[in-house]
Parts: sequence; structure tokens; C-alpha cells
Amino acid sequence: MFNSPFEAAAVPTIDPNADVIFVADMFVEDYVGGAELTSEALISSASDIVVQKLHAKSISMNLLKSGHDKHWIFSNFSSMTPSLIPSIIGNLSYSIIEYDYKFCQYRSVEKHKQETGNDCDCHTTLHGKMISAFFHGAKSLWFMSEQQEKRYLDRFPFLSKNDSVVLSSVFDDSFFAYVNAVQNDPPKDRNGWIVLGSDSWIKGFEDAEEHCKANNLEYEVVWGIPHEELLEKLAVSEGFVYLPRGGDTCPRMVIEAKALGCELVLNDHVQHANEEWFTGSSIDMLSYLYGARERFWRAIKSVSEVNLTVSGYTTVRNANRMKYPWVATVKSMLGFCNEVIVVDGGSTDDTWEKLQEMAAMQDDGRLKVYQHVVPDDHPSFAYETDGKLKATARSYCTGDFCWQMDADEVVHEEDYGKVSQLMSAFPTHCDIVSLPVIEYWGGDEKVRMDINPWKWRLSRNKPHITQGIPIELRRFDDEENIYAAPGTDTCDYIHSETGERIPHIGFYNEQAHQVRIHGLSGNEDARNAYEDWFCRAIDQLPGVHHYSWYDISKKIKQYKMHWASFWKSQYRHDSEDTAENNVMFDKPWSEVTDSDIEDLSTKLAEKLGGWIFHEKVDFSYKIPHISINRDHPEEFKNNKA
Repeated sequence: MFNSPFEAAAVPTIDPNADVIFVADMFVEDYVGGAELTSEALISSASDIVVQKLHAKSISMNLLKSGHDKHWIFSNFSSMTPSLIPSIIGNLSYSIIEYDYKFCQYRSVEKHKQETGNDCDCHTTLHGKMISAFFHGAKSLWFMSEQQEKRYLDRFPFLSKNDSVVLSSVFDDSFFAYVNAVQNDPPKDRNGWIVLGSDSWIKGFEDAEEHCKANNLEYEVVWGIPHEELLEKLAVSEGFVYLPRGGDTCPRMVIEAKALGCELVLNDHVQHANEEWFTGSSIDMLSYLYGARERFWRAIKSVSEVNLTVSGYTTVRNANRMKYPWVATVKSMLGFCNEVIVVDGGSTDDTWEKLQEMAAMQDDGRLKVYQHVVPDDHPSFAYETDGKLKATARSYCTGDFCWQMDADEVVHEEDYGKVSQLMSAFPTHCDIVSLPVIEYWGGDEKVRMDINPWKWRLSRNKPHITQGIPIELRRFDDEENIYAAPGTDTCDYIHSETGERIPHIGFYNEQAHQVRIHGLSGNEDARNAYEDWFCRAIDQLPGVHHYSWYDISKKIKQYKMHWASFWKSQYRHDSEDTAENNVMFDKPWSEVTDSDIEDLSTKLAEKLGGWIFHEKVDFSYKIPHISINRDHPEEFKNNKA
């Protein structure tokens, strides 16, 4: 269980790539104890920040100086030189995870009385005051139980001003997988009770053994066995007896025993035993425990000022001829992105020249432009200029996160700061977040509710994440040119090797969906409720203003010029220019005049709140819309196409 203390140790240095320095007396590589397992579960779950482990005994003034720009996390630190604490308080950004009671020289008020015969008064000593000052200087404090936190606040009331959280013991994915396996295939028989054979006074081995003898319980003493073997024993045991002699802040073996179906015999010194998350069902307990890692790192990122970076990316092709507000798109991303990647697909108007000019004028070099020419007659033109071009743009991104936008989407300046906040609080067990889309219809007044109000937007920049056609929707013609089956726009987020879709999370839930559907069906109360919900969503979350249907006349002209043939290329639909194939007019596109377009666009804007052109418009339908209390982004107002 221990590594040899006589092995020569290299002089530690601060990893320049580290975001967080995690300090402990021992890690799981040294000793597999409860504190070490919790620390490891936290460290191994830090998916988007780099954590460096340092032993407390190795901390020196030189290390503190070289790591002054990192966030430090101190757990057990009894082997650290105490005289370093004032320098840490004055110069570092740090948090503390408290596993026991470090203000007490015995790290237990009950053990203090057992050894001295007197109540613990360590909080009044120089040692106790130094520890309390160390805690008070932390950006965040993490306790194992409510009772433990209360003991600290009773002795050091000023700590109530600190940002403190009850974390509880923390577990890794392998534990939850094992519990799930046991619960799905429970043992047919459970026999015997488990007693922890620790020689530590506070663990109460003798008291637990005496309880078993007094109650004629068949029991097994476990100690010094691998953790996996311990879990296996708990999974087939009738129960676990644990009677510590002093406050045990959140003993993980008690939690493991309950999760694996054991009966419990505990005393009042098990300090988490009466907390709500533990007294409920096993499902509630496991849900609470599963979220601990995400809660921890979200909070650490919010206080640690870890400099997460974001790359914005978009694609263009003849964007000036198509009259997209693409300049506003790019400039709005420059408002919050560390770099902006724009890939041109082979423009034959002056889009590429304008893009190069913008990049040259961007003195800080954050605007990076590339050209990948796609011929007009390419058999997979739609995919090559949409999903594949987006994947190409993403491949140039170097930030921690990626923010994708189309050339007719613009971010409001009020949302710039929200992007940074979202990165700091990004869900630990997810790689993609979908965010609000304000979809205008025919001008300023109408926002569409006939389409989903979200789009995949912010994602971790991981090598396996790309955009394209999901594997199950890929089709190939006789020459092996790829195209798509209906169900994708070729821009889905997929795994680069398997082609499988990558899950995302978002703000739009089933309740909001049902309210929206009822609102579309003519229920005015539901429409009002959906409008209120959406306005709250765009106030709280970053999103985009989408101008695809803002000017309907321009959109129809774009469709005539480009999109009709684009969709035919994408899905291999009938490409003949006939009245039957025209989803907007009862005539071939070649016969549609500007006057026809103006008449239809005016009628669409006035009569409807949206229309999805999978079929020809039917003005007998009443398509409601919503309104928002937000002006257009400044970049859009200054750079209208």
C-alpha cells in the first residue's frame, strides 16, 4: 500500500503547461486511502485542464515562485513546511480540500481529548490560528460533511465569509460502473458482516468487533487488501459495522457499502450519515455523488482564472454575391475569440479578396484565413462546401474550445462575456453544448417559433470531434461520390473515425418543446409562456442572431441562385427545373421574376410567422411567432450586407 520512502526522488519543477497544482501528503501511487481515492477521482476527471501533482513535503519557496500564476489545490499537507503558509496566503490563488481537522494537532478533537484528557483548544493556539488564516485566504473551501463544516465555523466564525462547499467523498467512473453491474446482477445470497481492521484509534475497530460478538454476527475483518477486492467483499456481504471513536468526516467505505447493498451499523461519529443525499434512495445518493466531480471543477475554474481559449470558425463562398452579413459574423467573433478561422471555398466574387484584406488589417493576427477551392461542378459540391468545409475550418482551430458560426449569424456584444463564463462552467461529462438561436422572419418584429430554437455551438477542441454526415446517413453514387440521405445537413458533429454522432446537451428540454408545440397549435397562453421562456434563455445564455430569413426577398433570391441546386446536390433529388420541383412557386425557377419574388416575400412576412419549405407554402395555416426585447448586434447594424 505504500511506496518505499527510500527511493531517490527527482527535484520537482512546475509544469509550464499545468493549469492547477494539486498538493497532498500522499497520492494513490503512495497509499490507497479514502482521502487519496477522492483526490484521484477529482484529478482524473479534470478533462479540459491540466493538473500537476506535487507532494506536500516537496513544496519550496522556489516552487511557489515558479507556480505563482497557477491555481493551487491543497488537500492533506501535514508534511509541508509550515513557514511557507504566509507566502502562500499572500501570493497564490488557491483552494483547500479539508479531509479531517487540521486545526487540531491530533487532527481529531476526540483524539485530542483521548490523548490529553482535555477538550481540544487548538483553535486558540498559534498552530490553529495559522491554519484558520490559511483557510481564510483560500478562493474556495471544500469540506467532507456538514458537521465537519459546522465544527470549523463554530471555532472560526469568520470562515463563513469564505466560499465554502460540502463536497463529500468523490468516486471515479469505475466505481459507478461496478455498482451498476452489481445492482443489475445482484448476488443470490449475502453472508457475513464486514469490519474494518484499521489500527487507527479513531476508526474504532475494537468497538465494531465487540458489536459483532455481542450480537452473534458472523464477521470478517478486512485490512490491507486491494481496493477492488474490498468492493467485491462488500458486494456479497450482509452488512458493514463501522463505529468510529471520533468525527469521521465522510468515510467512503460507508458509502461504498450502502451503494453495494449492505446493511449499515453506524454511530453518531459518521458525520455524513444524516445528510439528505445519504438518507434517501440509492439512486438519489449515486446521482448526487456522480455530479460531485463536475461541481468541483466548475467551481475551481470559476475562481482559478484558468485562461481557457476559444477558436471561432466559419466558412464562406461567394458570400458578397449572396449578400450574407459575413463581415458582421467575423467581427462579432473577434469580439470574444482568441482566434477566428475563416475558410473560403473558392469564391469567384470579391469575398476572398475582402477576407484577405480584413486579415491583413487585424494587427494582432487573430484573424486567420484559408482557401480550399471547390469546383462548381464537383459531384459532391453540397457536402464539399458545407459539412466538409466546416470540418476543414475546425481542423485549423488551436483553442481549448471551438465556436462555430454560419456566415449569416452574428453574436450580440452583450453575449461576449457569457461565452467565457460558459467555458469556465462547461459540463465535465459532455463535449458539445447547444445554445439559443434568434431566428428572424421578415424583419425586426417576428422571431420564429416553428423551428427548434437551438443549434450546436460551443464544443471542446478534441481531435476526434469533426463535422460531416453521420455514418448511417452516408450514401454513395456509382462513382463513389458521397452524398446524404435526408436527416442531416452534412454538418452534424460526428466522431472522425467512426462517423457516429456525438451527444450534446442544451437548454431546450421536453417541457419547453411541448409548450412550443401547443403554442404553434394556436394556444395563446402557451405561445406567451414559450416567448417568456425563450427571452429568459437568451438573457442567460450566449447565442446568435440568425439573419437567414430576416430579408425574405433576399432569401428567395439566394434560393433561386444557389440553394435549390445545392439541396439537389446534397440529396441527389430530381434536378430538373420544373414547376413540380419548385418549392416556392408554381412555375420553373427560370420563369420566376423579381416581381414574383417581391410579392411572395411581402405576403410571407405579413401573413406568417415562418414556413419550412419542405413543401409549398399554404397561407391557410396560421404560423405564430414570438417577440424579443433585444436590439440587433452592433456589428450587424454597422456591417449589413
